[in-house]
Amino acid sequence: MNKNILHLIKRNKELFDLDVQNYEEQLSDAIQSSSFLILGGAGSIGQAVVKEIFKRDPKSLDVVDISENNLVELVRDLRSSFGYITGSFSTFALDIGSVEFDAFMKQASGYDYVLNLSALKHVRSEKDPYTLMRMIQGNIFNTESSIHQSISVGAKKYFCISTDKATNPVNMMGASKRIMEMFLMKESLNIPISTARFANVAFSDGSLLHGFNQRLIKEQPIVAPNDVKRYFITPKESGQLCLLSCLFGKNRDIFFPKLNEELHLLTFKEIAEAFLLAKGFQPHICSSEEEARALASSLPKKDSWPCFFSPSDTTGEKDFEEFFSTNETLDLKTFTNIGIIKNDPLFDKSKLDDFKIKVNAMRSKNNWNKDELLNFFQDLLPNFKHIDTGKYLDAKM
Repeated sequence: MNKNILHLIKRNKELFDLDVQNYEEQLSDAIQSSSFLILGGAGSIGQAVVKEIFKRDPKSLDVVDISENNLVELVRDLRSSFGYITGSFSTFALDIGSVEFDAFMKQASGYDYVLNLSALKHVRSEKDPYTLMRMIQGNIFNTESSIHQSISVGAKKYFCISTDKATNPVNMMGASKRIMEMFLMKESLNIPISTARFANVAFSDGSLLHGFNQRLIKEQPIVAPNDVKRYFITPKESGQLCLLSCLFGKNRDIFFPKLNEELHLLTFKEIAEAFLLAKGFQPHICSSEEEARALASSLPKKDSWPCFFSPSDTTGEKDFEEFFSTNETLDLKTFTNIGIIKNDPLFDKSKLDDFKIKVNAMRSKNNWNKDELLNFFQDLLPNFKHIDTGKYLDAKM
């Protein structure tokens, strides 16, 4: 499967192979002598991280995720691929923002590393004020509370995932992750923390590429923007990036993949066409959604598949991706294909506290709106240039 994904994203080798090989002995030694708690461990990135840890035989590994079904599949996958580990392995179907998780953490002890891979990752999460508030709670405040809980159980390191969209954000999801990074800087005075900014993880749950598979299964047309370019990494590479940052990142380090723009920056249209060709279908370009839907039942019988490609016109979409800004300090020498953003603990505690007080006041009244939340974001991020076209992905096929 990984080789197939590499072919579709126009690469012939895995990005972090050399870095993993160079650090394999230290990786294995650290994992075999350590206990891990993985939060959000049954999502696409979470499963990739769990596999990287599990196959190196950790002292103990506990996985928490809100999805019971995904946890069941994760266990089946691990048992089928790797069998068993010498130490203990357990899964827990818990929401990390719940009282049940709070009770779990009060009874927990002995974790060396806590990795938080839970998040609301979709730009469309800002389409309504209620999902937006859930995103703020999950991406920012649940992260902060899980850091405090990690400290209380004696963890020696905390890791969580950020996103490339946190760099010069233009949408609320990216801005929520940038604010999360500011909270990380504050908490880094109490526990060592590292993170990673991601490219798109190809065929991760809910992604457009994952949607291509679903459209074929359901015999539906493929629709994608023809102008938006994105970097892609494989699920396995996402797990490796997280693990390397967690185990080898210094306090406040942000890891990111080094990708060459000419080699790796692709449009969704390019990947859609390569995907269909790999599946044995010739892309048939349609002029509208209606035409594509009308042809969905007949064209596949002729080894063609209806596609509709159009310019992106939805809220919060950048034409390009970036992993760091011009004012951030970079280390491009430690790893071959991973860059590191080096950070001092720069934050405005009073502003972070004020943000939290204002948002929680809204929550306690069960009354808020998007404009007010946007104003709170811009108080913390004066350069946040929010792009709102009035249209969201839910309005498109």
